Amino acid sequence: MFGYSEQDYRRFHAFAWRYLMLFSVLYCFLYCTRLNLSNAGAVMMKGLGWSKADFGILTGALFWAYGIGQFVNGRLSEIVGPAKFVVASVVLSVATNVLFSFQSSIIVMAVLWGLNGYFQSMAWTPGVAILTKWWPGPTRGFATGLAHAFSGFGQVAAILSVAFAFKVLPSLGWRSAFLISAAFPLVVLIAYLVWARTSPTQIGLVEYVEDDPARARLETELQVLVKQRGKLYPYKYVLSNRQFMIWVIIAFITGLARYGLVTWVPLYFVDRFNISVTSGLMGSLSLPVGMGIGTLVVPWLTDKWCPNNRLPAVIASALIGAASIGSFLLLNPRVGWQMACVQALLFIAGFCIYAINGTAWAYATDIGGRVFSATSSGVLNFSAYMGAAVQSFVYGFLLDKIGWMSVFASLAVLCALMAVMGIMGKKKSVL
Repeated sequence: MFGYSEQDYRRFHAFAWRYLMLFSVLYCFLYCTRLNLSNAGAVMMKGLGWSKADFGILTGALFWAYGIGQFVNGRLSEIVGPAKFVVASVVLSVATNVLFSFQSSIIVMAVLWGLNGYFQSMAWTPGVAILTKWWPGPTRGFATGLAHAFSGFGQVAAILSVAFAFKVLPSLGWRSAFLISAAFPLVVLIAYLVWARTSPTQIGLVEYVEDDPARARLETELQVLVKQRGKLYPYKYVLSNRQFMIWVIIAFITGLARYGLVTWVPLYFVDRFNISVTSGLMGSLSLPVGMGIGTLVVPWLTDKWCPNNRLPAVIASALIGAASIGSFLLLNPRVGWQMACVQALLFIAGFCIYAINGTAWAYATDIGGRVFSATSSGVLNFSAYMGAAVQSFVYGFLLDKIGWMSVFASLAVLCALMAVMGIMGKKKSVL
């Protein structure tokens, strides 16, 4: 299978699972050094006297830098070596979080948080590139979906790590959310360095051969094109593909919708219903749980039902997501049974939006293969985080000027727009 003997394939498969799980857990806990800011936002705004717009500018600094870093680091990691980028990402992000915890100037903090965004961008796309070395084409929806599911669970880890920090070091206030959260990915990195292998050649095996002739032919063609036209040609290849550009727009909207919910929903509970910060964080917990499950299940289903054109999954998820977000503001979490409905709607919204996001990475590996999947993933993630950056200052402004209705109503409309984009791009397949 995939060019291996039965014995070698069993060994290959075991190490493929080992890398997938170690990278997934590492990336999960890396979120503790990214989303700790949004989870500690209410305490920071109170303690530092910031407005919602001020806080939106600070969170936006990470998104802009992260998006630009994704665009650059995807291809750069393929040239230099993706394994180095993953390790450097964790070390540099942890160091930045520790330094950030000692600051009080919003300008200095914005610069540091922007640097943190760039450092964080050095992990995902290089990790996807390594995954393609272990997971052949017919299994990549599952592999990228599982890794991405852990990023959804990472949002749960980030919430719990901040709640834990406030509990054990209350005297430090918001600063504890950056000191304690930084410890978790550092511990996992040690296990990653000891046990992970980033290529079959590191365990004495040759690279696998795609069983699907169309995928094998595409990878061969891509290798020839890069060799003939230069190391930057992958950018031209993906950006001149019409269906890829549809995915770029979809990725932008998912980034806006995803972080529009993740950033502001905890504050929604605190601001509108006058509950504690910890209660607000726990009230929003069903959102990232839904995200983690959605991005695990839906990309895996596309491997089975629509592996050559994954857009039907986008259309269905976008329509359901629009309906769930649109219904959110009709309920009052102070009423017991309605709180249960709120949790269910948050779960469904997270499931659908992150399912679309996860399916994008499966598509990126389809179009780039082992040759430049980090490049294609990087461009899509760049677009997603441009959406995240836009929501930071737009929703911060809208909340100060209009109120919560503007946030959730616009998110529902944007989800419906994703379904329209999916219909527009559905006719053409990758292979």
